[in-house]
Amino acid sequence: MSVVIIGGNECMERKYSQMCSRFGWKSKIFCKPSADMKNRIGSPDMLILFTHTVSHKLVQNALSNVPGDTRIVRSHTSSLASLQNILEGTAV
Repeated sequence: MSVVIIGGNECMERKYSQMCSRFGWKSKIFCKPSADMKNRIGSPDMLILFTHTVSHKLVQNALSNVPGDTRIVRSHTSSLASLQNILEGTAV
């Protein structure tokens, strides 16, 4: 299972990645816009948008580049507890 996280805090990237690994998810994390993000997103099983720390333009860019069968989760907070709750809710 793969997850793409858009937004969040740059200093938390490693912790986001470790949390995803603990639940068995492969993760790609984009805390800030990058030129090749469109090509790097791929086709994840889930897209998590931390809406408080991300621009509308970045959200629109991400949403336009994921396939229709990708589960999209929006969270206003970008804390580890919030990420954990999201991942626990989707654990297989």
